[in-house]
Amino acid sequence: MENFKNKFHDYLLLEKNYSKHTVTAYINDIGFFESFLSNEFEDNDLLCVNYNQIRSWIVSLSDDGISNTSINRKVSSLKSFYKFLLKIKQIDSSPLLKHKALKAPKKIQIPFSEKELDMVLNQITYKEGFEGVRDKLIIDLFYTTGIRRTELINLKIQNVDLTNNTIKVIGKRNKERIIPILTIIEEQIKKYLSERASIQDVKDVDCFFLLLNGVKLNDSFVYRLINYYFSNVSEKVKKSPHILRHTFATHLLNNGADINSVKELLGHSSLASTQVYTHNSLAELQKVYNSAHPRNKK
Repeated sequence: MENFKNKFHDYLLLEKNYSKHTVTAYINDIGFFESFLSNEFEDNDLLCVNYNQIRSWIVSLSDDGISNTSINRKVSSLKSFYKFLLKIKQIDSSPLLKHKALKAPKKIQIPFSEKELDMVLNQITYKEGFEGVRDKLIIDLFYTTGIRRTELINLKIQNVDLTNNTIKVIGKRNKERIIPILTIIEEQIKKYLSERASIQDVKDVDCFFLLLNGVKLNDSFVYRLINYYFSNVSEKVKKSPHILRHTFATHLLNNGADINSVKELLGHSSLASTQVYTHNSLAELQKVYNSAHPRNKK
C-alpha cells in the first residue's frame, strides 16, 4: 500500500500541482484512516474498504470532538485517493461514491472597513527606511490587488511591470494571472525598490519582497505583520492577510464592481468561490435601498 500512497503523493505534487503542504495533509489524512482500520478492524488494506468502515471512522472523528469542517476535509483527502486508485485501475468503484459531506456552519468573514484601511495606510507612522516602506507596500498591495499570501511571498521582481502597471502572480495549481496596479502603488514600488537596493548580501535575489537579512518572506512573518498593524485600529477578532483579500473583494463589490471582474482579479476558477464575498455587499446594498427608495420614506 505504501507504493500506491507514494504514487498518489507524486500525482498530487507533479500532475495536480498541489503545494507540498497540501500534499502532506492529504497523505497524513490517508495514514490516519489506515491506522483506524488497523486498530478497529485489524485490517489496513485500503483497496478492500467499504463505506461502513469509512462511516465508522467519521463517527469516531466526531466523537473525538473534530469539527464537521475538519472531518469533511479528511474525507475529501480519502475521496481523492480513491479517485486516483480508480484512475490507475486498482479498484472498480470508489467506496465514497455516494457519500454526502457533513453540514458545516458557514463562517462569516468580517472585512475591514474603509475607515480602518485609511487609518492603517494614512495615519499610522511606519518605521523609517526599508522595513517601514516594505510593510506599508505589503498592506497596500494586499488591499489593492486581492492577492493571496503565498502569491505575495513568491512574487518575483521580473513579474512586476511598471511600464504597464501590472504584476504577474502564480496562483493555485501554478495558474498565472495578470493584475493591474494603481498609480499610488506604482509610486510605492519605486520607493521600495530604491530601499531594497541598499540591502547587503541579498540571498533570494529573484524575490520581490525580502526580510532585512536578504531572504524571502515567510507565512508567519506576513501574518504577524498584518495582525500587528491592524491591531492598532481594529477590534475585529481575525486580522489576517486573508481578511485583507476578503476586504478587497467586498469593497469592490460595494462600490459597483462586476462580480465576474472580481472573480478574475481574485483568480477564482468558479463564480461560486467569489459569491461568498457578496454577503457583505448585499448588506451594504440593503442599507442604500432602505434609505433611497421612496416607498420607505412614507
